[in-house]
Amino acid sequence: MKKSSSGLQSRKVITGIYVFVLAYTVLQLLWWGVLLHQQSKQIAKYEQLELTHRVQELTQPAQFMSEMQRLHKEQQMRTFKYVGEGIIFLVLILAGAALVYRAVWKQMKLSQQQQNFMMAVTHELKSPIAVAKLNLETLRKHKLDEEKRLKLLDTTIRETNRLDQLCNNILLASQFEHQKYQPFLEQLDFSGLLQNSMEELQSRIASHPIKADIAPYIWLNADKFMMQLMLNNLVENAVKYAPKGSEINVRLFIEGETLKLTVSDEGEGIPQAERNKIFLKFYRIGNENTRKSKGSGLGLYLTKKIVEQHGGTITVRDHTPKGTCFEITWNDYSLQSV
Repeated sequence: MKKSSSGLQSRKVITGIYVFVLAYTVLQLLWWGVLLHQQSKQIAKYEQLELTHRVQELTQPAQFMSEMQRLHKEQQMRTFKYVGEGIIFLVLILAGAALVYRAVWKQMKLSQQQQNFMMAVTHELKSPIAVAKLNLETLRKHKLDEEKRLKLLDTTIRETNRLDQLCNNILLASQFEHQKYQPFLEQLDFSGLLQNSMEELQSRIASHPIKADIAPYIWLNADKFMMQLMLNNLVENAVKYAPKGSEINVRLFIEGETLKLTVSDEGEGIPQAERNKIFLKFYRIGNENTRKSKGSGLGLYLTKKIVEQHGGTITVRDHTPKGTCFEITWNDYSLQSV
């Protein structure tokens, strides 16, 4: 909480300094405009005095009036020039200030998200390592019966799988960032892949029953590893935010020419304002210091990237009667399966 408060305080200080400098610059510009206007009036006054010395108003009234109109017009042109230049400078200053502020704020926000990511990843790395280490030390120091020994081994394997997935997420995010990952596309038995993945997920997720409704004989031209990672991220995201013991539903079906994959839970749902943000890298709902759910902020980011790379779209909607439903859609399924 202290780190979060410190970050918020520093952003307030920087914003205050920025606003002060901007206000000072604008006031200086306005003062410069006032001085130029006064200078213009003084110039016009001197020119009028000089005119009275050169031309006699009574003896040469026509020439005098003509010269006075010329001087008045020059004064108007100077005023128009100063005002126009001042407005242009003001617009440029405000536009530049807005761009700089937006860039600085975006960089500060990204820095905060990266800090949150490092905090989350540190916890995510230490937790499975600590569990695996404790289980292995227990197995080494104590003679346990077969049931307890297998239970510890299963827990250790489950934690190492979790660690492996986190490493995969970090590596793949880096490759996506630098556009280095090229999917290995092949004709996949997508139905079989999902069914096997669901069985593997259910074996290591004891806190939630997973209900699978997978249409058979669906093939997809896709990368096997990325499809598994996509499903794992969606299911584990549902596990994080759904109440313990609640059901998670996975459906694969064809609707007309569209192939759809949905993963829904019975959690609290996602606010409408957050639904576009959750696919951003490092973004997680809530405060990193008080959040109870695990995660690195990469799962949904990678899921969207994987879906888009395979020609699909992913959307978030409410699940009836409550919860969240992630829906992945492949239009023109016949082309995707070629």
